[in-house]
Amino acid sequence: MSDPTEPAKPAHAGTPTLRDLRGLTQARIALGAHGAGLPTGAALAFGLDHARAREAVWTPLDAAAIRAALRAQGLESVEVRSAVSDRTEYLRRPDRGRSLAPESATVLDEHGPGFDVAIVIADGLSATAVALNAVPAAAALAARVRRAGWSLAPVVVASQGRVAIGDPIGARLGARCVVVLIGERPGLSASDSLGCYVTFGPEPGLADSRRNCISNIREGGLSVEAAAGQMEALLRAMLAQGTSGVALRREDPAEPKALPDARD
Repeated sequence: MSDPTEPAKPAHAGTPTLRDLRGLTQARIALGAHGAGLPTGAALAFGLDHARAREAVWTPLDAAAIRAALRAQGLESVEVRSAVSDRTEYLRRPDRGRSLAPESATVLDEHGPGFDVAIVIADGLSATAVALNAVPAAAALAARVRRAGWSLAPVVVASQGRVAIGDPIGARLGARCVVVLIGERPGLSASDSLGCYVTFGPEPGLADSRRNCISNIREGGLSVEAAAGQMEALLRAMLAQGTSGVALRREDPAEPKALPDARD
């Protein structure tokens, strides 16, 4: 039997438990060491992932390609932009990324009002995530919306947009609910995560507490189909209850139940 007073040996990259965990996550765990630093491979991978994260933030949204892909899925779309003038201003002035440019507001007026659901695709902080995941997610959700018998607005592709840009867009379209698919802030484990924010009764100036979020939609995270199922469940609950965010009452059968108290 080991001596309990003897200090535990530190785990290292060869420890079976850590090796198993490395196969289940992209997080940086059990990287090992080379002298006082990281092994060369781990250091190079860190540099590459940092470059990918920067690229995701600074790469402009290819709205034309997104709209072409939507058209191939049988989805009508319209292009708008926020009040931001360039990417530098977008990063420095989040407030302007939440507002529509005046000419974009006029464009939306030509398509509304009166829809049950509006889908917005915005670049957010990762055009990479949008390029890879937004159209499949929009198409999967649109199919569910149609099967449910809800009316769907043209998909809005918004450049230089923040999450809250969905509020003025949804209001202009007269949508009961708005679904914003947006690139999440990239990290060193993933730069391609798509986020989804669903809001009932969109209007400018809503608090974040009025939104429901689904995150990490990507190949290595939540699948597009699973995310679309969660979006549909949220929409059903919102349309039934007339609210969203923290006020929404929802019981998802996929969510784990609380364990019974052992004293019961």
